[in-house]
Amino acid sequence: MNLPNKLTLTRVFMIPFFIFFMLYDGFSWGKYAACGLFVIASITDALDGYIARKYHLITNFGKFMDPLADKLLVCSALICFVAKGPEYLPAWAAIIIVAREFIISGFRLVASDNGIVIAASYWGKVKTVCQMLMSILLILHLNHPAYHIVEQIFIYLSVALTIISLVDYLVKNKAVLKEQK
Repeated sequence: MNLPNKLTLTRVFMIPFFIFFMLYDGFSWGKYAACGLFVIASITDALDGYIARKYHLITNFGKFMDPLADKLLVCSALICFVAKGPEYLPAWAAIIIVAREFIISGFRLVASDNGIVIAASYWGKVKTVCQMLMSILLILHLNHPAYHIVEQIFIYLSVALTIISLVDYLVKNKAVLKEQK
């Protein structure tokens, strides 16, 4: 197994620990551990793709697992935020973000069946960075009015970029959905 795939699996194995520290209130430092794990997992996301492309280590396993690991990390964080209460993340925002992930995954599956590979778009990458920053802010959830305003800005920005990136994918790849005879 090559290094990018090991990094992807490391990200997957970090998720249960992130969830534990995010949801268990028994440690005063738990949210900092959760934040550290989330940041490290996010870095492995960028690093595994960079290494795979630079050193031509792209594998079918990596093509399958990397996006799955990303979705597991983001969706786990969103579910934790909703579980913590609406003061963290309103359920409607989590639903929009998770729905987009399901739609794009299904869309990529249909494209793959037709021999088409849909690469990540500019909007998709910007959306991911914004969601990662939003998640870090929400994990830390500092008790200060200005901080809560910044959190809200990132929530609305993440939802807007989620919708923009979805529309961008669908418009650019609408031919994938056309029935072939």
